[in-house]
Amino acid sequence: MTVRGQYAIVIGCGRLGAVIAEALSAAGCSVTVVDRDPARLGELSPEFSGFVIEGDATQLSVLEQAKCEEAHIFLAVTGNDNVNLMVSQAARRKYRVLKVAASIKNPNLEAMLRRAGIIAVSPVSLTAKNILDAVIARG
Repeated sequence: MTVRGQYAIVIGCGRLGAVIAEALSAAGCSVTVVDRDPARLGELSPEFSGFVIEGDATQLSVLEQAKCEEAHIFLAVTGNDNVNLMVSQAARRKYRVLKVAASIKNPNLEAMLRRAGIIAVSPVSLTAKNILDAVIARG
């Protein structure tokens, strides 16, 4: 799948959000990053060609400022499961974004998100799988 010419919103500009936003931007995607902390937004690389919004993404006015209704891709990658759940559900239900993903620390939330049509990514589950795969592969 190519992202060139698509519009993505990334909620959260920690290490994960910054890497994702920069990769999408480099791939030709139009990107807006939203974070409450202006210092985090300032840490995006100079090569990042997208937009930044300082604000609380749990506020609908901030999602509207980000033009959520125009987004093709919506990624909630803050360090807070509750924020990621809330904003990803808003993107999917209210703004009808088709490709919505949320990073979650609690793997027990994966099934609920999937039922809502949201891609759930649990770093805990992914890391556990990778470690087990590596150990089992070594015999």
